[in-house]
Amino acid sequence: MKKILLIEDDKDLNLGLTYDLRSEGYQVYSARNLGEGMALLEKQEVDLLLLDGNLPDGDGFDFCKAVKTEGDLPVIFLTARDLETDEITGFDCGADDYITKPFSMAVLHKRIEAVFRRGGQKSGNSRSLYDDGYLLIDFDGLTAYKEGSALTLTPTEFKLLRLLIANDQKVVTKTLILEKLWDNVGNFVDEHAVAVNINRLRKKLEDETHQYIKTMYGMGYQWKGQQK
Repeated sequence: MKKILLIEDDKDLNLGLTYDLRSEGYQVYSARNLGEGMALLEKQEVDLLLLDGNLPDGDGFDFCKAVKTEGDLPVIFLTARDLETDEITGFDCGADDYITKPFSMAVLHKRIEAVFRRGGQKSGNSRSLYDDGYLLIDFDGLTAYKEGSALTLTPTEFKLLRLLIANDQKVVTKTLILEKLWDNVGNFVDEHAVAVNINRLRKKLEDETHQYIKTMYGMGYQWKGQQK
């Protein structure tokens, strides 16, 4: 049975989520603030953390970052912080997924299943470190290596890689990439910038036997790498 720690200060939502997830077959530990959540983490081994962004005794983003520095526990944000900058910050803190309120319970179930299916609980802090034995990317340290040799990547290339890897095996549209990486309204960046950066990444990462970024014609791009 998968174990989930829920940290949510809204009493009614906390109770509702706890009941629903238990009815789905999960063992759920619930907390109303970060202090209670930390105490539970010290006593219980869990497989997933569902975390609010705003809590009465601290910031969920900072808590996520602290959790990720200690181990490989997957984290899904459930938060009312719905700005694009908030979502990017969430992923930069190491989140495995980011869901804004209000949300569909059916969608939440699928997102949880997807995290477990990706093996996030065994991936060695997968959203801050990617390692498949050939390619190693440390997003926290902004370093990358191919067959042990250092790669030079720009900040934009690191952000693009993080977005693709965070959505492993999913189609990431060009529009989404523009929204996440650039101010496509104020900076007048078009889809050509996406294609240029994708091509540069391919030249730096790929060879005849290692293909990472698949073009989904008419839709966007898909990360095909497999961590060891």
